Amino acid sequence: MVGPVRPQIVLFGSSIVQLSYNNEGWGAILANLYARKADIIMRGYSGWNSRRALQVLDKIFPKDAVVQPSLVIVYFGGNDSIHPHPSGLGPHVPLEEYTENMRKIATHLKSLSKKTRVIFLTSPPINEAQISETLSNVLGKIRRTNESCRIYSEACLELCREMNVKAIDLWSALQQRDDWLDVCFTDGIHLSSEGSKIVVKEILKVLKEADWEPSLHWKSMPTEFEEDSPYDPIAVDGKTTVNVSNWSFQGNFQTD
Repeated sequence: MVGPVRPQIVLFGSSIVQLSYNNEGWGAILANLYARKADIIMRGYSGWNSRRALQVLDKIFPKDAVVQPSLVIVYFGGNDSIHPHPSGLGPHVPLEEYTENMRKIATHLKSLSKKTRVIFLTSPPINEAQISETLSNVLGKIRRTNESCRIYSEACLELCREMNVKAIDLWSALQQRDDWLDVCFTDGIHLSSEGSKIVVKEILKVLKEADWEPSLHWKSMPTEFEEDSPYDPIAVDGKTTVNVSNWSFQGNFQTD
């Protein structure tokens, strides 16, 4: 293990997670913000549904691990919501089973340690027309609709209210932008940089408002090796140095 040991924030889910470092994605933004504060660990698996996630949950999150994550951000639901195929193949999971799978995932994660926190992300909306244009030649006809995403999103939110798990309603959050259909996706499903910015803002909002001790909001967490040093960059006065340990270098992304 590389030290010093930092808090671990695990991103667990399907392609929305696996691709979260692409296209200035939300995983990359979080990794930048939490540099020198926490390790962002990706466990993303394109094409997965809640059923496959449940099958390997103990392998990804073993209860006997020496270090348990401080936060797990979970996304499953979009693939589950794809309409069933006559062959019986494919990622579709019936709504009731999806809800129970997510319940089991939440229960397992909450049992890892007293300090392990959990946030569920619901299914985001989709651009059905864009999917037909970009993915039909690769995957054939994907019977996935914005309405089915809404139904699975609401089921996830209801479960989280019941279990007292923090949840982010991505289905609604992305659609608050008037131009969401045009700017939030790369292919109708996966998130563009603009879509990812919305995800990060919603995550940071939850972390800022949560009464968790210790706080997991990036601005509240200590910075590793943040002490002043004569080796820091020289200031414009030519006599002092500038401590840059807390600079996020996040470009035009506004965190608050």
